[in-house]
Amino acid sequence: MNGHNRLNGKLTLALLVALFGAAAVVAQGTPQQTPATTQAPADKPAAPQVTPLTLESTPPPVSAEEEAAIKAFRDVKNADEAKKDQMADDFLQKYPQSRYRPEIYNWQVKSFYGKGQVDKMEAAGDKELELLPNSPDPQTLAIVGSTLPRAMNASTPDPQKRLTKAEQYCQKSLDILTTMPKPADMTDEVFQRMKDQTSAFAYSGLGVVAFRRGKYADAITNLEKSVKLDTQPDPVNYYLLGLSNQRASHFDDAVAAYTKCAAIPSGMQSTCTQGAEEAKKLAATQLSAPK
Repeated sequence: MNGHNRLNGKLTLALLVALFGAAAVVAQGTPQQTPATTQAPADKPAAPQVTPLTLESTPPPVSAEEEAAIKAFRDVKNADEAKKDQMADDFLQKYPQSRYRPEIYNWQVKSFYGKGQVDKMEAAGDKELELLPNSPDPQTLAIVGSTLPRAMNASTPDPQKRLTKAEQYCQKSLDILTTMPKPADMTDEVFQRMKDQTSAFAYSGLGVVAFRRGKYADAITNLEKSVKLDTQPDPVNYYLLGLSNQRASHFDDAVAAYTKCAAIPSGMQSTCTQGAEEAKKLAATQLSAPK
């Protein structure tokens, strides 16, 4: 996972089936219904690099054995996920009070995200953030915050509470990134790339939250920021951008977003192509709203 997480496709965001299939959850009180052609997306964005961006100070080491264990964990290549996952579990079991727990949880957040195990990802993220109250990792905040609103469905308990949590995590991530100094061991280029990709996650999360609440203008603003920063275009963001513009009666912009979505190789190409055609028909029969 140096650079970007290698996706295994298991979080196809079939989690998003309900996002577009249950209007009461998508935007409570919103009169419009999701088009019948809506399908579950087949892809998800790659997580930012594994290197934590947190600045939390590290307390003194506990033991030479623990130091050796964390070094062994770090020495395992990120691509060897199964081995690294097992070592992470073993480390937490053997050193339940370790000062290195945030680093282990940080790995687990991205590992569980890549596997589509949202509940485990959220739990690991919350544990990491709880241990770093003064300098939470903006990557963890952005990954968890952007995934939670996508993973909701009609049976999600207390959906508004979940949306609020996602919104707070994403906004906190952006707030931290605006003032975070570059780590001494990181180049300017890598630091900026990580900031941009993390921000893309956070803006996407804010956009999905706004979409679910039926606040399409806010959804458009945040999703536009996300797609501009994202180095690996996410078809889900373009699809939602198209749908938000369509519901806001910005039909030409909807066509443009759907078209970009359809151009990205994914399981959403057919859905986005149909969305573009529908938006074109609406543009020919209805007045577009001013921006």
